[in-house]
Amino acid sequence: VQLQASGGGLVQTGGSLRLSCAASGRTFSDYAMGWFRQAPGKEREFVAVISRSGGTTYYADSVKGRFTISRDKAKNMVYLQMNSLRPEDTAVYHCAQPSRQNEMATIAERYRYWGQGTLVTVSS
Repeated sequence: VQLQASGGGLVQTGGSLRLSCAASGRTFSDYAMGWFRQAPGKEREFVAVISRSGGTTYYADSVKGRFTISRDKAKNMVYLQMNSLRPEDTAVYHCAQPSRQNEMATIAERYRYWGQGTLVTVSS
């Protein structure tokens, strides 16, 4: 399985970015997909997860109402639309695929495959 995240960059407070994650390998539509982030000096933290159908999503409280996760099964893509960005959102963002089909996990240990990450920097 290969996961390739992209779309990061430098944005001002209040701005928006859309992250993309291209997946290949296992049958994409069989698995939930998640986004995590890791800020400098901090542990990796859960951001959002989407079910394999795309019909169910779950967010960390810190991003709820500002971020939206979605997927395009035809393109094997997962997206993270990030609005109203804050300096505390600065981190490397990783997409990930869990070990078990459709497990909408919120802890990193439940995920088997990880993308390389894309850096998001929000300036104040």
